[in-house]
Amino acid sequence: MEIESTTFGAITIDGKTYEHDVVIRLSGEVVKRKKKLSKKYYGTSHVLSKDEAKFVFENGCEQLIVGSGQMGNVRLSPEAEAYFAKKGCKVLLRPTRKAIHAFNKLRGKKIGLQQHPPGRESPTAIVATGQSS
Repeated sequence: MEIESTTFGAITIDGKTYEHDVVIRLSGEVVKRKKKLSKKYYGTSHVLSKDEAKFVFENGCEQLIVGSGQMGNVRLSPEAEAYFAKKGCKVLLRPTRKAIHAFNKLRGKKIGLQQHPPGRESPTAIVATGQSS
């Protein structure tokens, strides 16, 4: 699986362009992100809540790469950080394009999440893998 490109409000994965937030499951299935799980607590999807962390995480996930967007707006809540730590999932925060590059370089099972922040800034990718690099 490869994330081929990202532009304002879109991401292309294996030749298919998505114009909504997506999660790439360990199986390779691409599903819509449930950003309401974070918005209900923080009023924004720029802070990943523990509820959303539970939705993103799958057993076997060892690393999470968070693309923070052009302005670095995305972060994990303290509860989400603790949840991933408890699961033994390493978290790496990077600008979107660097997160996508890291995703494409990694081997092993991957989970990815694409977030489109408000204000039409560049989309943010949140990516997890089943194998540490």
